[in-house]
Amino acid sequence: MIEEYCQIDMKEDKTDNLMKIDELKQLKNEILSEIGNSSTYEIVEEKRIKYLSKKGMIPELFSKIKEVQNQDKKEFGQILNSLREEAYELINRLKAGFSNNEDNKIDLTLPGRKLPVGKYHPLYKMRDEIKQIFRQMGFSVAIGPEIETEHYIFDALNMPEWHPARKVTDSLYVDKDSQLLLRTETSSVQIRTMEKSDPPYRIICPGRVYRNEKENSTHTAMFMQLEGLYVDENVSFAELKGTLLAFFKHLYGQETNVRFRPHYFPFTEPSAEVDVTCFKCGGDGCSLCKNSGWIELGGCGMVHPKLLENVGVDSEKYTGFAFGLGIERLTMLKYGLNDIRDIYENDLRFLEQF
Repeated sequence: MIEEYCQIDMKEDKTDNLMKIDELKQLKNEILSEIGNSSTYEIVEEKRIKYLSKKGMIPELFSKIKEVQNQDKKEFGQILNSLREEAYELINRLKAGFSNNEDNKIDLTLPGRKLPVGKYHPLYKMRDEIKQIFRQMGFSVAIGPEIETEHYIFDALNMPEWHPARKVTDSLYVDKDSQLLLRTETSSVQIRTMEKSDPPYRIICPGRVYRNEKENSTHTAMFMQLEGLYVDENVSFAELKGTLLAFFKHLYGQETNVRFRPHYFPFTEPSAEVDVTCFKCGGDGCSLCKNSGWIELGGCGMVHPKLLENVGVDSEKYTGFAFGLGIERLTMLKYGLNDIRDIYENDLRFLEQF
């Protein structure tokens, strides 16, 4: 019946097709009755949309006042205003009643709803684990700027002028004339730390470093590195070996062993590369370790006396060791990852594994 009233074509010239006052009063009662019979909050909302929304029946009736006979327009408008106000009031009263109904109250004894949360990135998970291990061994964490001068990146680290790392083809310079570049290693933090205080030093320096690398499955132009430094009286290579052995056993398990191979670094003497037992084959030889049973994880050595003298430390009284590890490489081996680029692509399918 209601729909029939609203479908009356008030644009017809025939007065028989125009809605009469009595018909409008009857329509008002039917609309309010239909709203009042709503049994749920959701049905009340449906009625609100049906009758009071922008394209609802009541606004449509208002638009047709101009088509009503002149002597009826005033009363017609009064009835419509009354209908709109009563409908709003009735709907709000019904909604309040349903909201206060026991069936709609929140049960505080129910467990909370689980919401989707972000995952802890594997790279930072590894970084924090490394920091925790070294803190337990007495090391503190030091940080420094990512834009450095050649002095802190090369000169203070005993890097000769002819070294390839000093070329623009290997390092990312911000301004070559000002000798400013993105740091290629966090060893610069070690220099800054030693300049500002007196020995002993026992620090690790995790952070981003940058090199002019062609990206592939094992290299990126930006990556995270961790440098370690220990300087005190009578520090020996044996302490270096013991420190790294304890670290890798904490990180990869007590069955892990390490070996040191002679190498060259301008800032340490003697220098060595560090290998650990292959995690996949346990040292028996496999494709991961190229059948050697060992995986290279970093470089280390005794701090070069000249480097100590560069920062004003008496090399006759103090000795020390330093080491450098790639956090991405440690992460890849820890979780069995094959491509370093997966770490940085922010693919949720990858990140949700951790």
